[in-house]
Parts: sequence; C-alpha cells; structure tokens
Amino acid sequence: MVYRLSLLLVVFMAAAISIASEDKEIYVVHMDKAKTTALDNILGDSKKWYEVVMDSITELSAEEDGGEEASAPELLYTYETAITGFAARLSNKQLEALNKVEGFLSAVPDEMLSLQTTYSPQFLGLQFGKGLLTSRNLANDVIIGFVDSGIWPEHASFKDGGMKRPVPSRWKGVCEEGTRFTAKNCNRKLIGARAYYKGYEAAAGKIDETVDFRSARDSHGHGTHTASTAAGHMIDGASIFGMAKGVAAGMSCTGRIAAYKACYARGCASSDILAAIDQAVSDGVDILSLSIGGSSQPYYADVLAIASLGAVQHGVFVAAAAGNSGPSSSTVVNAAPWMMTVAASTMDRSFPAIVNLGNGETFDGESLYSGTSTEQLSLVYGESAGGARAKYCSSGTLSPALVKGKIVVCERGINRGVEKGQEVEKAGGAGMLLLNTASQGEEIRVDPHVLPASSLGASASKSIRNYISSGNPTASIVFNGTVFGKPAPVMASFSSRGPALLEPYVIKPDVTAPGVNILAAWPPTVGPSGIKSDNRSVLFNVISGTSMSCPHVSGLAAIIKGAHQDWSPAAIKSALMTTAYTLDNKKAPISDTGSESPSATPFAHGSGHVDPEKASNPGLIYDISYEDYLYYLCSLKYSSSEMATLSRGNFSCPTDTDLQTGDLNYPSFAVLFDGDSHNNSATYKRTVTNIGYPTTTYVAEAHEPEGVSVIVEPKVLKFNQKGQKLSYKVSFVDSGEKSSSSDSSFGSLVWVSSKYSVRSPIAVTWQ
Repeated sequence: MVYRLSLLLVVFMAAAISIASEDKEIYVVHMDKAKTTALDNILGDSKKWYEVVMDSITELSAEEDGGEEASAPELLYTYETAITGFAARLSNKQLEALNKVEGFLSAVPDEMLSLQTTYSPQFLGLQFGKGLLTSRNLANDVIIGFVDSGIWPEHASFKDGGMKRPVPSRWKGVCEEGTRFTAKNCNRKLIGARAYYKGYEAAAGKIDETVDFRSARDSHGHGTHTASTAAGHMIDGASIFGMAKGVAAGMSCTGRIAAYKACYARGCASSDILAAIDQAVSDGVDILSLSIGGSSQPYYADVLAIASLGAVQHGVFVAAAAGNSGPSSSTVVNAAPWMMTVAASTMDRSFPAIVNLGNGETFDGESLYSGTSTEQLSLVYGESAGGARAKYCSSGTLSPALVKGKIVVCERGINRGVEKGQEVEKAGGAGMLLLNTASQGEEIRVDPHVLPASSLGASASKSIRNYISSGNPTASIVFNGTVFGKPAPVMASFSSRGPALLEPYVIKPDVTAPGVNILAAWPPTVGPSGIKSDNRSVLFNVISGTSMSCPHVSGLAAIIKGAHQDWSPAAIKSALMTTAYTLDNKKAPISDTGSESPSATPFAHGSGHVDPEKASNPGLIYDISYEDYLYYLCSLKYSSSEMATLSRGNFSCPTDTDLQTGDLNYPSFAVLFDGDSHNNSATYKRTVTNIGYPTTTYVAEAHEPEGVSVIVEPKVLKFNQKGQKLSYKVSFVDSGEKSSSSDSSFGSLVWVSSKYSVRSPIAVTWQ
C-alpha cells in the first residue's frame, strides 16, 4: 500500500508554521474504509491512519509549492463508524493534494444546517398499560439519540424516578463534562450527553459562553423539547400559563435518552453533526432523531444521507424532519429512502381566542394568552396606528398617541408574533390581532403573547381588513382556554412537500405526525418566545415544526423496537407506513391548509398519519437490507467514485443486471411518466414478509390514480407460515384519460386479509 509510505518510516521533522494569508475552508472528507483499516494494521500502535493522511497532505501540498513550508491541515474530527473520514480545515492546494492520497473518495465543504406533550399520546391512540404501552414492551431498554441543541438535564422530564433497571451494559456512551455540565447530570433516563462545536467555532467564531454553553447543556430549548417529546418521563400538571394542562409524557416514556449537541445560535455545522452521528452509532443508540435539515443535494453530497446510511447499516432506525419550507412543492429534505421522513400536522386541540367585530361578525382565532378577555375597543391598523410601516408592528413603527388603549391589527412578517405584541404593549396598546396573508392560509401557530392577542387565518384576516376600511372599527377578544374536538389531523402549511427535488423515485415525506402547537419540556432560563427580551420562565412550551413531528415518530419507533427487538429499521418503517391512515377524526380525507385542493396528497402526508397501535401488528412488512439500498443507488447511475463515498469504498455495482429505481422494496410507489407521451408504462417488483397469522390469504385492491391502470400479478398471496416471503409485480399503464391539469395523480394498493389492511400509496407524475 502506498500512502506516501515514507511517512511511515520517518517523523515529520518540524511543526508547520501557520500562514495567516493562506485561505482555508472546512471540508468533510470521505475515505475508503478498507484502505484506512489496512493502514492502521500496518501502523500498529505507532500512529493512526488519519495522522498519516494529514502528514501526506502537508508534504504533497508543499511539493506543489516548490518545497516551501506550508501550514498543516487543521484536523477537527475523525469519523470511523457511520462513515469513514475526517473533517479538517484545508487550503485549496491541500484539497487538491487529497487526490493523490490513496483511499481518498470525496470532499464536500462544511455546511451550516438549521433546526427544523400533554396530549400527543392520547391523540395517537396510546393508552398506558394497554397495547404497545404494556410493562413488557416498556421494560425493553431502547436508546434514542438526539442530535440537536443539547438538553436541560435538571428538567423533571429527564428524571429517572421509577427506572429501576440499570443502564444497559451494551451502552458505551458517556456524560461529558463541560460548561455547567458534569457526569452527575446523567442518570438512568439521560444516560449520555456530548457536545460537538469544532466545526461551528471554525465557521462562526468561539461560542459566547455568556449566552451558550460549550457543553451538552441547552441554551436554545429546541433539543430539550424534542428529547422530552420522544422519551420524556411522565409529569403531572404540565402546562404553559395554565394552558394545555395535563400529564406530559414522551412517546416512549421509559426510553433512554442520549443527547448529542451539535447546534448553536447560528446553526449546526455538518462536520459537528457527522461527529455526533458517528459517535452515537458507536455508543450504541437504537434510534436516531434528527430534527435538522439543509438543502436538497444528491445523496453522495448529502452528509446527513451518507451518515444515516451508515447508521442503518449498523441497525439504527433514523427519523428526520421533512423541513419547514411548505407549502411549495419539492421542498422536502432528508429524502433518502433509508430515512423516515416526517411531515407535520395538527391535533384536535385548540386554544380559542374569539374575535367579535363591531359589525356583529365573529371569528375564531387562537392564542396562548392566559389573562382576561378585553372589552369592545377601537381597532387601529397601518396608517391609523402610526404609518404605512406600522401594519407589521415592528420596532419603533407604532405611535403611542394613536394606539393607546386600543387593539392594534398587525400583519405577520418581518418580526415574530410575540415581538409584535411587545411593541404594541410598549406603545400602550390594549390588545392585538395577528393576521395571516393568503399565502399563509388558515394555519394558526399559537404564540405565548404578553398582552391580549389572537392569531387568525387568511379568510378571517381578509374580512377584518375589509371591516377596518369601513370606518370606526371596534373589536373584542374572548379567551376560552383549551378546547378539544376540531377536525384533525390537518396538514400544516409550513410542512415541506414532495416530490423530492433531485431523486423523486420514492414518495416523500413518508408519514405525518403531530407537529403543530406541541407542548413539551423547556429550559427555565429561556423565554417561551425564544427572543432575548422575553424574560418569562416556563418549564413547558408550545412550539411548532417538523422538528416536533420527527421526535413523535422517533419515540414511536422506540416503542415498536421494544415490542419487536428483531425488526430491522426498514421493518419498523414499513409498519408505520402501511398502517398509516388518511381520514381525519370526522371521517373525511385529511385536509391541507397549504393547498386549494380539498384533501391532502401523499406529497404532503406520505402514506398518511401514523397509527402506532396498528403499526405494532401490521400483518405484512416490506423489508430492505443495506445491500438493497446500495443496489438502489446503483440504479441512479451514480459513478464509481460517488458510490464509493456512500458505501465507504467496499461495493461495486453489478454490470450484468438492469436495475431500475422502482424495484427498491419500498412500502409506497412513485411512478414517473414522460409528460410528452401517452405511451407510458412501468412494472415494479415487491416482496412482502408475513408477520401476522401463519396461515392467511391476502387479496390485492387497487385504487387507481386518475389516468392510470394498475395491474397486480398475482392478485392473491397465500401464506403458509410466519416469516414467509412472497413477491408480486405491479404494472402502471398510462390510459391517456387523465382530465385534470395537475402533473400528478394519486391512488393506492391495499393488500387485504380477514384481519389486516396493508396499504401503499401510489403517486404518478408526468414529468
């Protein structure tokens, strides 16, 4: 092996001198696992493979400069479990030198990614002591790893009262000490905590420890909220300002938590995220919860996709947020087929703040304000509140002389809702109405306002604007606390939509789960609005996002893993997808606040809303192995170097087999047709495994998308034993009879037995 082998025999003679004028950037470098392993075997205990690579880069780049001394690469992390490689600060010449290092596969610039329940368990149909939540299932030690903004370890949600079983002996993680964090902060609930910030500090500067922590302690709230949503301990009397009151519990309330902090004030460096994922897999987590996301990239350039594939190879289930860029199409992120991509939708809980206009009209808004209702007061808006810019209620735009004692009408945008309320209060206003635009639709995300306020949907907002223009407008706001029973689930407008931008060969997102107005644990030092000027202290907070829906699924996956310890990540995913439902609590199709269509499509909710009790006993599963995913990647016609990055260099695509993307054994069907032709057809193969009754028969029911004929062969599957696998083919034929102007049409294929209904959505797109 040549790895600049001379470096194995001599020690680099002098430490490189830093050159201030030399521009360097941080790169994540992928290496061939077989080559690095072989090099370590040669080196023994004298050196590690990455030290040799660093020396090689330094020597090779110096040769390019005619032998002049150059600064050495700055090594940040090495990765050896989920992926193989390292993160380092490199100059352009050092980056070029990598091409001459044996085992080098690829390098991508470090990227700054972003962060994306008293009632959730009941809404999901979970009952403690019954079904999935029996003592037998909950006694199994399932460990959930969270790559997020850290955790507030003293919170009651992370106490280990009643957890008598010791930490699993297989656990290799630690509780790292750091700023305001010691080993004593961990217990039998919070069993591990680490922090990764080298990439962040290299890009954004040293962390200001007056506002954040160089430790796993959470100064943001996001990580505390997600961890408690998935696996928080049961807490009586949880609420925010008396609202949403009840027993707070994570989905897997007896699950173990491991916190990996990689997110700070300005975002999450991909090099830090990779280090966190790599360590989490090495530590022994069973589930990874990733409420983070970046931009859409090919899988071989997507660090989250690459690392999560390595995690799945080690048997780890990976749940990831679909993103908060909806309702525009093709905005979904974390769309790799080995990731469980989770959209966000509502529950049937609301916090009514009724607006009564002076003309007799009444509109239903929502608010987390917990004070008294207002009297009928004058309304001011825009010019009547201080000028044209006053309609956004941003800093300094409101005139105290015009708004004192009145209700101010504010448009969403520019600043946060709570900040608008602070401006209204500062100017002497008595209340606020927060209006949605047409593009924001009917979705209402509640805010913990500092004064009487109500947030309203687009249609109510339009009527209020019209009323204001009529002259001498008045209104009152009446608060009705916490109410249940509204139609749900409804797809959140912000939830990112499919199809995937770059690889639309599987339907994404996969499922939806509660992600709007979710109550969960919160650091007492962080105001509920998250803004610096909010000095209120709460122990629980209500926030929204696919960051909130993702940990719901992470926790559910942990419960299912506890009940079925031999299930693969793909089996758990299949169970959650094929048992998901598409009708709301009023027996109508799930609706979509971000669409003019009366019902949501699979590009909004995937297979539907998760149903954990049914998922624990799905009848059939579509299993997928690590090698199956690699064959799928081969079908994308990736180059050998791109495949090497994903497989860590130890896989070659077959040359004697015609692979097609549609043959991945996925629990849904994404079909792509030529939009300029009506002579379209596609045939896909699937294999299902019987995990229900040993002797059972399933019959295929095809609900055909508009303009498409669906042919299933065979139409009947007869199983004789548990664990038996049977295959079928399904053909999709363009009938030329699609009448709608939409580029896509939707249907489903359902395998029905006497007990089970195993459903897969179909999405056909004319490109």
